[in-house]
Parts: sequence; C-alpha cells; structure tokens
Amino acid sequence: MQDAAQRLKNLAEQLLGTPLPVRLRAWDGSEAGPPAGPTLVVRNRRALRRLLWKPGELGLARAWVAGDLDVEGDLYEALGRMAGLIWERPEEDSRGLAEALKEPRVRAAVAELVKLAGPFLPPAPPAEEMRRRGRLHLHTKGSDRRAISHHYDVGNDFYEMVLGPSMVYSCAYWDSPDGTLEDAQRDKLELISRKLGLAPGQRLLDVGCGWGSMAIHAAREYGVGVVGVTLSQEQAAYARKRVAEEGLTDRVEIRVQDYRDVRDGPFDAISSIGMAEHVGSARYLEYAEALYALLKPGGRLLNHQIARRPQKDESTYEVDEFIDAYVFPDGELAPVGTTTGLLEQAGFEVRDLEAIREHYALTLRRWVANLEAGWPAAVKFTSPGRARIWRLYMAACALSFERNKIGVNQILAVKTPLSGAPGMPLRARTWN
Repeated sequence: MQDAAQRLKNLAEQLLGTPLPVRLRAWDGSEAGPPAGPTLVVRNRRALRRLLWKPGELGLARAWVAGDLDVEGDLYEALGRMAGLIWERPEEDSRGLAEALKEPRVRAAVAELVKLAGPFLPPAPPAEEMRRRGRLHLHTKGSDRRAISHHYDVGNDFYEMVLGPSMVYSCAYWDSPDGTLEDAQRDKLELISRKLGLAPGQRLLDVGCGWGSMAIHAAREYGVGVVGVTLSQEQAAYARKRVAEEGLTDRVEIRVQDYRDVRDGPFDAISSIGMAEHVGSARYLEYAEALYALLKPGGRLLNHQIARRPQKDESTYEVDEFIDAYVFPDGELAPVGTTTGLLEQAGFEVRDLEAIREHYALTLRRWVANLEAGWPAAVKFTSPGRARIWRLYMAACALSFERNKIGVNQILAVKTPLSGAPGMPLRARTWN
C-alpha cells in the first residue's frame, strides 16, 4: 500500500496530465515529488474533500484559507511552479468538469481520490468567505457598500501593519527597486497631483479616498480643497482623524458616500486611484459619465486602474474565484483599451496613459514582506484565515504583474471644452 503522499502525487498527475512541479507532504508525514524546492503540505483529508466538492480554484482557496493546505519554503517559487496548472492555463486548455470526466483516466483518478478523501461530506466554507444575497443585482449602491465593507472594514491596525505609515493601498511609483515604500508612495501621490495640474484654490474630488492619503497630500502640498468619498466607515473615521491631526479640516472633507450621490460639483480635478476595479463592466460607462458631469470644462481626471490582458473571446471572461470570494467581491478587471474607450464614450479626451505594471509588483512584494514580518500581529488583528488570504493574494498578484498577466495604468483624461483648448502643455509629461 502506497503512502498518502505518493498516492496523491500519482492522482494529481493523472488528473493534470503533467508531472507535479512541487513536492508533496501528506497528513501521515509521507512525502513525494521533486526533492528540491518548496513543499505543498496537505494537512488533512478535509483538503481533498474541499477540492472534490468545489473542483478548481475555489476548492483550493477554501483549503488554503482554512489551513488545510500550506506551503513550506518560498511561496513565490511555489506559486510560480503551479501557476501554469491553475491560474495560467491557455484558454484552449480550459474545460469544464463534465467534459473532463468523459476521459476514463480522469474518472478513475476522481474515484480513487474519493476513497482517499474519507467520509464524503462537504466541509463548511471558511468564515472569511463572502456570503452573497444573490448575483442578479451586482453593483447597486447596496451591493457595492457590502463588498467594500467586506474588504476594507477588517481593522485599521491590520492595514497599518501591511501598508506602512503612508496608508496608501495602491501601486507605488518607484525610482529604484532599492527605494523605500514610503518614498515610492509619496512619489505616486506627487505624480498624480502634477498630472492633475493642482493649484491653490482649486477643488479636488478623490473618489475612493481610502485612508485619506491623497486628500491630505493635495491639500497640504498644493493648497486645494478636497472632498474625499469612501463607502468604508472604518476608512472614513481613520481619514478624518488624520486630517484633523494635519490641521486640514478647513480644506478636506471626508464623506461616507457613493460617488453616484455626489451633487456639489463642479470640481477642477478628480482622482480615482484603485477604485474603478470595483465599478464593474455593466456600470463603467455610468461611472465615467458621472465623473465627467462633476468636472468643470477643462477639468482633469486621473484614473489609476488595474487592467487584465484581453482574451480572444471576451464573452468567456470570468472573475477569479478566489479574489471574488475572499478579496474583492464583485470586482472586475477590463483591458485598458476597453477602459479608454468607455472614458471617451463618456465625453473625455484621453491625453496620456502611463503603464506602471512593474511598479505594482515591487509594491506587493513590500506589502508581503510587511505581513510576514508582523505575522503574529496580523493574526491577532484579523484572523488566521484573513492573514492567509492576504499573503496568498498579494504574492500571487505580484507574480501576475511580473509576468504581464495583469497591468496597472494611469489614464489622464480631460473634459475638453467646446473651444478645443484642453489646458494641457504642448510637450507631454510636463504636467503643469
């Protein structure tokens, strides 16, 4: 009788049709697979039951969050080795379970896996998984508020530990890979301020203002009046405290408000930094039109947004199951061309696009390092499952940016007046 690890390795290779790229350790202490490199630890049979009840990424995610699966060794290397089997399979290789089960070898492997898994009852999903009321009405104001709360209202202490003192939860702008996270985040806020052409006396709307960093930077360094809106109660409370400590309450107002409910325009400029990913494809034109309406003629929008690579058949796009269930519920990524097209359809003139994909990989690796360095505190501030979610999510995203599976872009768009004069410099990238 083979030990559990060897049986699992054989079954995995039967199901995947390729050698397993990492070493396996099973609940009985047995090991199998490549002798060098990271080890995938299957702590109990419940991990197998999760995969059998939810084959694919969601089953793996549940096992990881619950602690049924773990990795010993370099997490980045482990994810890199397994990416081709899970996250980066070619579109033409993607098949549903029903189609795969037509093959005798797959049916035999699944039957053997059922035996190895033990009592075949579905384990309850981890408590950290998003519980939905239904998917028929995505991106209503209520569903967006619940999704934002799920992601952001997990404790400001946790975010302080991961993000560092800047409390900026978006891609930093690096001068050098050896620079500090704080300098890179400051440089990102400064870059956005210059692209927007901020000047004393202007009004800035910061959509999805987070913990107030952009609002504070713009008011303190450029003398503008800022309205920051967020759907997170915890973010708003934290941002207001920071604004008061900076002595900027006369210039900065932080609201718990949906951008669709902002009625006190027009504004000279709008910053939307890492917020548009939450909007959804069905609502994106509405988002673009709402921001266009809130700007003065000649006003600028800086839209900082993650993008995915386009697919051969866009109708087959599906939201990542792990991200949707545990990280950004209802979030959607679009190709950058789709985004610029919708901004133009809303009336904007797109004046500049800067791709900063490598910068997000550097940022995420710093956040992962912060999380790992403060692991006991992270678990205390949230939960073991939540900390595990963030470690996996950020490390996997870092690799995705590095491999050009996803990117991030700053799109500068202008509400060009009827005269056609956009108020922009003749030479690109001299923003003021």
